[in-house]
Amino acid sequence: MFEYRGLKISWLGHDSFRIKNAKTIYTDPYEIKAGEEADIILITHEHFDHCSPGAVKRISSPKTTIVTTPVVKSQLSGVKAKEMRVAKPGERILIDDVIIETVAAYNVNKFRSPGEPFHPKQDELLGFIVTMNGVRIYHAGDSDSIAEMGNINVDIACLPVSGTYVMTAEEAVEAAKLIKPKIAIPMHYGSIVGDVRDAEKFKRLASCEVHVLSKD
Repeated sequence: MFEYRGLKISWLGHDSFRIKNAKTIYTDPYEIKAGEEADIILITHEHFDHCSPGAVKRISSPKTTIVTTPVVKSQLSGVKAKEMRVAKPGERILIDDVIIETVAAYNVNKFRSPGEPFHPKQDELLGFIVTMNGVRIYHAGDSDSIAEMGNINVDIACLPVSGTYVMTAEEAVEAAKLIKPKIAIPMHYGSIVGDVRDAEKFKRLASCEVHVLSKD
């Protein structure tokens, strides 16, 4: 767990985080056995390691707002929640005193077959910028280093580092140069592809402060 200006940030493995202050926010719940009830759940896209209906059910309740894509909404039809907000990149959503901005997440050089990226831009998959307690946190989702990152202004950036489906550690370093966060936190390793060596390589090469979190 890492604390920054009153926000407690816990890495739950892969792309999943719990961000806690007055509200409890989860990103991409995946291998979560149980946990504190969520006020807000942010799900970047429909792949099984980001949208796990079982994990979402364990932390959702009638007070929970879920922000995600139309495809994910259809996969979560059995989940109890106060509200399911469907979004595309470029939106701004206010949930009580928490601001959620949706941003693009896509591949430019990671392909399942020639010309077919794992995460196509036209699918309008999501990254998120969360503003809570005056702190801005960016969760990049499953993305390569993309031009849109040059317009992101945040305190903390959570960036994938494992390669194959997302940025490599070296590409994440370039993304961090675009974003210029105060602090970067590596993610997307340890479950599907990549391991802590990717996170440590990113920390070694990055020009900003990097925190490699232990899994809660």
